[in-house]
Amino acid sequence: MKTTDLLSTAVSNTFRSKTRTILTILAIFVGAFTLTLTSGLGTGINAYIDDTVSAVGSSDTMTVTKASDDAQGLRVGGSGPTEYDPDTVAAGGVGAPRSTAVPLTPDDATTLEGVDGVLDVQPTRSLSTDYVEGESGTKYVVSASALVPGQQLTLTAGAQPDDDAADLQVAIPTSYVEPLGYRDDEAAVGQPVTLAVTDATRTQHTVTATVVGVAEESIASPAGASITPNAALGTALFDAQNVGLPADQVDRYAQATVRFAADASDQQVTDLKDRLTAAGYTGTTVADQLGTFTTVIDGIVLVLNAFAIIALLAASFGIVNTLLMSVQERTREIGLMKAMGMGSGKVFGLFSLEAAFIGFLGSAIGVGVAMIAGSVVSAALAGSLLSNLPGLTLIAFDPVSIALIIVVVMVIAFLAGTMPAARAAKADPVESLRYE
Repeated sequence: MKTTDLLSTAVSNTFRSKTRTILTILAIFVGAFTLTLTSGLGTGINAYIDDTVSAVGSSDTMTVTKASDDAQGLRVGGSGPTEYDPDTVAAGGVGAPRSTAVPLTPDDATTLEGVDGVLDVQPTRSLSTDYVEGESGTKYVVSASALVPGQQLTLTAGAQPDDDAADLQVAIPTSYVEPLGYRDDEAAVGQPVTLAVTDATRTQHTVTATVVGVAEESIASPAGASITPNAALGTALFDAQNVGLPADQVDRYAQATVRFAADASDQQVTDLKDRLTAAGYTGTTVADQLGTFTTVIDGIVLVLNAFAIIALLAASFGIVNTLLMSVQERTREIGLMKAMGMGSGKVFGLFSLEAAFIGFLGSAIGVGVAMIAGSVVSAALAGSLLSNLPGLTLIAFDPVSIALIIVVVMVIAFLAGTMPAARAAKADPVESLRYE
């Protein structure tokens, strides 16, 4: 019997007992369905992070701070509150506990430039805008966050703010387009907007800039729904808000952006962090910033995948039971095949192929239904709960992962079928023919 004959015979034998086989396929379906959905969830979220990572920062930069010894407002030993230090500045993101950091100065920038592996240092200016006003005449509270070198916005219209341009340019988030009085994203491009900042003497200054782009809002936005100025506008706002400050208080920065070699290996980046630590600074890359988030997502997906694997292992016992009963019912047939010259290897292969085919049917149906269900759910959420995260496909399917799931399920089914197949292969033809 040729391999093709073995395969066709195994397929036809699979449904000799339809009810038993269908129940086994349904058990495999549950595991494959769950595994496909959880895998798609991880793929969708990680793909979204990869697609928007450029809006967080380029891969060859890291954020550098100079943290104080008591950065969290409590003494290291936990013995009480820390005494106020006027030489520290606030540092911390939205939702994070307020912490303090020793401000960076031009001298720190010079020190950082001297660290081996550092190619460029750009101090990060903190901009405190009061409002933005457009064609509608209504003033809206807004924050401003400049891009670090190599950073890119995800635009719906227009172009990126040009840091080399002398004119004042700004990119606004999509949620501000209509409130500012513009018909749509395209209509906002090229229009003037007024920005206001308040200086150290509580005097308000206004600066007029041109909208050059409209940016999507996402988890990767520099500061949520914020405007993004080019270098010229950032300087104008920074200078205006620092009017009235003592000279020694002007050039103080909570952090700086350090650029290193784009082709640096992970070990070289780690070594650079160590050198920065030795110099009294802390370096954080984009991967570090997203590390906690991606670790949590991967952990959740791993746990869900574990449940799916348990379901598949439980289904494998159904395959064992189905094939053992099939071997029992076909004892005389097995004896006849062996008496006519079929070797034990081919008998083993016949029943193993039956097991693999059951696994294929269960996994293929489970994967297919999961892809349909996942696509429907993902589309529904994208238009409702996740509408503020454009570009996010919550459940996405990678062809390689889908193929791998089917192969893994077939392998599990094949392994489950080896015991019944071995039992059939060892059957004595004479005793089998005498079986009643």
